[in-house]
Amino acid sequence: MTGPCVAQHINHVAIAVKDIAAALAMYRDLFGVGAGAQAVDIADQKVRAVLVRIGGSQVEFIQPTDPNSGVARFIEKRGEGVHHICFEVESLADRLQALKAKGVELIDEKPRHGLSGQIAFLHPRSTGGVLIELVDQDTARR
Repeated sequence: MTGPCVAQHINHVAIAVKDIAAALAMYRDLFGVGAGAQAVDIADQKVRAVLVRIGGSQVEFIQPTDPNSGVARFIEKRGEGVHHICFEVESLADRLQALKAKGVELIDEKPRHGLSGQIAFLHPRSTGGVLIELVDQDTARR
């Protein structure tokens, strides 16, 4: 695959927070969304996470569960806020190979299970300072 890694859809924007319950309460009170949303622990990423549907899009809240995790370091360095953007793509494994061949630095060399489906992250050094998550559209949770 030599063409671009075509994004089919923005699956979600992730926001790093210190307290998911407080973030969900604020979004419920301000925007009327997220009522009843249930957070889950993602042990390998050392976060507690929840996806909140807002129309045709989603916002993911991620709270570190380990003070030495990447998300904890992100919050310590930058404060709470936008952490990453997630694009849906076709054939994620193939796209990762093509991106690597183009010199893109991959955090994940192959897809792995995540909250949104089969996912992989691209390093911000290769994407203009933005952490990009890709999710295989065939497994994407919407």
